[in-house]
Amino acid sequence: MITILAGGTGSVKLVRGLASQQNDVNVVCNVGDNYWLYGLYICPDIDTIIYGLADLLDQERGWGIKNDTFNFLRQMEVYGEETWFRIGDRDAATHLMRTNMLKNGKNLSDITKWMCEKFAVSAKIIPVTDNSVETRITTEKGDLHLQEFWVKHRGKDKVEGIQYIGAEKARPNPEAINAIHDSDMIIIAPANPLTSIGPMLQIKGIRKELSKIKKKVIAVSPLIGEKAISGPAADYMAAAGIEVNVYGLAKMYSDVCSNMIIDTKDRIHSKKIQNFDMKVYETKILMKTKEAEDALASFILKQVHV
Repeated sequence: MITILAGGTGSVKLVRGLASQQNDVNVVCNVGDNYWLYGLYICPDIDTIIYGLADLLDQERGWGIKNDTFNFLRQMEVYGEETWFRIGDRDAATHLMRTNMLKNGKNLSDITKWMCEKFAVSAKIIPVTDNSVETRITTEKGDLHLQEFWVKHRGKDKVEGIQYIGAEKARPNPEAINAIHDSDMIIIAPANPLTSIGPMLQIKGIRKELSKIKKKVIAVSPLIGEKAISGPAADYMAAAGIEVNVYGLAKMYSDVCSNMIIDTKDRIHSKKIQNFDMKVYETKILMKTKEAEDALASFILKQVHV
């Protein structure tokens, strides 16, 4: 059994590659960028994984449903509402169903299981917690929800800090703990380490469980050189005082991980990373095609020994 810690658009490619080659896959999903909008509860990371595994994901955008329409948003514009968060019509139905189920007493875990059944997704997708965790970005202009900072304002303002509101008190999902404990291999996906993986690691029970079995934990780098493969990870790392390269990433993960996969272009850092008592594996990590997704997944399954 394999468990993947996933969040953001950088995770779904590896999840897809692994799920195509492995039957028993758990995906523990970040909830820190969940967002209330128009009275709807939106869970971007969970939905991206579900859509990706159901072959419905809009590959070009990296989120939402392919070939979706946007009549709902056009009507919201007529009503004078802001439409910076691009919710498609079919996607809106997902959020509406989730919101109604929450109001009727269902928790996020139960709703996610139900959605996986509706989308015929066989992998087990597990919200890291059913409690509220909110990732907020501090800038010189104020404090913003992650979605507001990155989507509404295009990440233009300088990042001064990151907060995970609610993470300290959040109870880890028992299914997530069990999946981590029982897995032969736990993979930290190549996601933004501070806003996709960071909120999960701030939940004490999750970090504690990973640290106990760190020999089985593998982190896949989301960086090549000093740049993130996608998104603002480099900016966030710099703001947090973390060296923006795979060495800085390894240091950040050193208490929960004993294996790291880096791009061949970053082999200059391998010996320094090994000082954290980490095994380092070098391969091509860029996943621009399905073949590249499958190749990286195959490398992990066949070449990484935990």
